[in-house]
Amino acid sequence: MERVSDKKKIVVLTGAGISAESGLKTFRDSDGLWEGYEVTEVATPRAWRKNPTLVLDFYNMRRRDVAKAEPNAAHQGLAELEKDFDVHIITQNIDDLHERAGSTKVLHLHGEIFKMRSESDETLVYDIREDILLGQQAEDGAQLRPHIVWFEEPVPMIQYAAPLVRLADIFVVVGTSLVVYPAAGLVDFALPGAHKFIIDKKIPYTSPIHNLTTIEQPASVGVRLLKEKLGALK
Repeated sequence: MERVSDKKKIVVLTGAGISAESGLKTFRDSDGLWEGYEVTEVATPRAWRKNPTLVLDFYNMRRRDVAKAEPNAAHQGLAELEKDFDVHIITQNIDDLHERAGSTKVLHLHGEIFKMRSESDETLVYDIREDILLGQQAEDGAQLRPHIVWFEEPVPMIQYAAPLVRLADIFVVVGTSLVVYPAAGLVDFALPGAHKFIIDKKIPYTSPIHNLTTIEQPASVGVRLLKEKLGALK
């Protein structure tokens, strides 16, 4: 039986584009989920301090949206790659669609919608499927907030993501504009000899990247084409 260590390592960075086909709006589209809201009103520490009720309502709506959504062919296709490769998903998305599709190694850079944490102690994290309510407290007595990395907050999981990318034999980017940092900088950690693929409806500008293949397609179509190309790289 083949050991995981014998398989080539694929590291996949995914963004909002992969979940858009599951009906989850993206903030970069004209009908994006930020429509009607300034980012500063719902996704910053300042917004939380100013109007926690609005912020909670906003993420409670996002949680309901994700609960109703289903993984699409792109999520499922990436999960299926685990049959032949050692696959690690690094996602900018806060949904759980990768996990529900069957991916077993998923690192969430920007937090998870089905988790909440103390506003005072970020290590006090709890699962949540329903709404988070104002007055709902963590065990330290502090208000519970979404376990989401807001704009203007550090991205602690990047310290685990960057070394992972450096170990990749194959690095894939799916459905991200590569403009949100620090996640966008992960492509620079891929070794020159690693095979690199970018899949997006509109390929973002990238400075010259060695060994790069671009697939300008929606995520579901792009992942199917990717699987065909990876057949020669097993």
